[in-house]
Amino acid sequence: MCHLCSWNCLATLLGVFLGLEPVTCLDASQSRPNFLLLMADDLGIGDVGCYGNSTIRTPHIDRLAEGGVRLTQHLAAEAVCTPSRAAFLTGRYPIRSGMTSGNGHRVLQWAAGSGGLPAEEITFAKILKEQGYVTGLIGKWHLGLNCYSSSDHCHHPLSHGFQHFLGMPLGMMGDCAGGEPSEKRVTLQRRLLLCAQASVLATLTMAAGRLTGLLRTPRWMLIFFLAALATVFAAASHYVGDLIIYADCFLMRNHTVTQQPLRLEQVTGLMLREADTFLQRHKHHPFLLFISFLHVHIPLVTMKDFQGQSKHGPYGDNVEEMDWMVGQILDMLDREGLTDNTLVYFASDHGGSLESRMGHTQLGGWNGVYRGGKGMGGWEGGIRVPGILRWPGVLPAGRVVDEPTSMMDVFPTVVRLGGGAEPSDRAIDGRDLMPLLRGETPHSDHEFLLHYCEVFLHAARWVQRDRRRVWKVHFMTPNFHPEGAGACYGSAVCPCIGDVTEHNPPLLFDLSSDPSETHPLTPDMEPEFHTIVGKLRQEAARHWLSLSHIHQQMGTIYNVWRPWLQPCCGEFPWCGCDLEK
Repeated sequence: MCHLCSWNCLATLLGVFLGLEPVTCLDASQSRPNFLLLMADDLGIGDVGCYGNSTIRTPHIDRLAEGGVRLTQHLAAEAVCTPSRAAFLTGRYPIRSGMTSGNGHRVLQWAAGSGGLPAEEITFAKILKEQGYVTGLIGKWHLGLNCYSSSDHCHHPLSHGFQHFLGMPLGMMGDCAGGEPSEKRVTLQRRLLLCAQASVLATLTMAAGRLTGLLRTPRWMLIFFLAALATVFAAASHYVGDLIIYADCFLMRNHTVTQQPLRLEQVTGLMLREADTFLQRHKHHPFLLFISFLHVHIPLVTMKDFQGQSKHGPYGDNVEEMDWMVGQILDMLDREGLTDNTLVYFASDHGGSLESRMGHTQLGGWNGVYRGGKGMGGWEGGIRVPGILRWPGVLPAGRVVDEPTSMMDVFPTVVRLGGGAEPSDRAIDGRDLMPLLRGETPHSDHEFLLHYCEVFLHAARWVQRDRRRVWKVHFMTPNFHPEGAGACYGSAVCPCIGDVTEHNPPLLFDLSSDPSETHPLTPDMEPEFHTIVGKLRQEAARHWLSLSHIHQQMGTIYNVWRPWLQPCCGEFPWCGCDLEK
């Protein structure tokens, strides 16, 4: 930094003698930093030491917070991964980009689906690439791959501004380990067995002659066809687990499938080596590196050195291994002399999953005092996440910010620091964080934040400055079941519509004094109840009018498996290779 400033000052003096325009001497805060963005998958805010956990060891994430700014009201745009990550990359509510649906499909289900982040969306990676940055993504993507063929790559990371990609196009899930808990296999097996049973029933009916009078086809041909169909459905139900492993659990390097299926025991080492290689190769150029961890999503793949080491079973082991990975990556910055000129950001894509269980063993995270978790509408436990930013010499060390901020804020912050400009042809919902992080302003630029569940508005918050209050209303909430300990067991995540309660009047909470959302206020308890609710209804209506018509990418028509879109290492359907040895 000092060398940079000295050269600029020298240029200023030379300009005086040569009659050139003066050059302003830059300090560290005005130069373009590198960006290292670290994102966990399904990490609960209560799982991190600097956010209050005293039983899971996270010394490296805690060290990051000690050297930077810790956000206590950092919010995901949605409580599940695909829409949350889309909002993070674009700075826009996912309903604006179409990265949601209205029919229960809350994330992209298949690597060979046609849905994904639309080509017209602009990510911070795309803008920084235009500004001369080298951009890379390591780890989970989960924002789509192809539209019409297995090689058009319309939704691929390289089509959205990243120049280097090594990772999983979909993301880690329990089915990748071939055991329990399962996220897709059990449901598909149930459906296939029902189809097999229906085919058997139709075969028996046909054999009894009940249907032959209605059809001209010879009875024996129909019996043979239905029996064969029943056999196919039954066999498919038996092998569906293996099919999912090959279809969704694979590794890509740029546009090439390099490991299919994914070798789970190799993935941590591969990601760390790729990060080290990227930093070594590009340390002399401005870069943006997004490391999207596969931790701490089930099946909790953890190296032997960390197994059985925590007080919280497989989940705690996995968190502690991820923390170690964070430490390894920060050490890489130190070794390459990049620490002082790199803005590091750490967050989780949403809250911990209360519904990740196997028997009586909890495999998901803890969300501290906050109610709810992953997928649970607008409850704080699903959307309030760790948020840590460090830039030595620019951001004050040890600062804590209690103002509401959003993961969407990373977009304008990164774009402006990288020398780019926000797109002027679309709404950007994020706000530049730098004035707040540096203490130049006491308040966030967000007066309102809306909390959608798919296309349905579940909750909203209002920062009332004059009373120093943060109000939150819930228009609808998922129905919790007693056996679920405050969760929606029986489905992968809580539904956004259907098994929900619509509140009229809405539930009102004062997050300033009740962050756990346990004491709903009534008009008798809060004199301004109707004013607050009316204000938030008005904002919700204004926001709805600002939305343009766009196809929702996760609707059924886009979010089904299409064999012609299946990425394959080898000749489809005989996919399989390991080029990462």
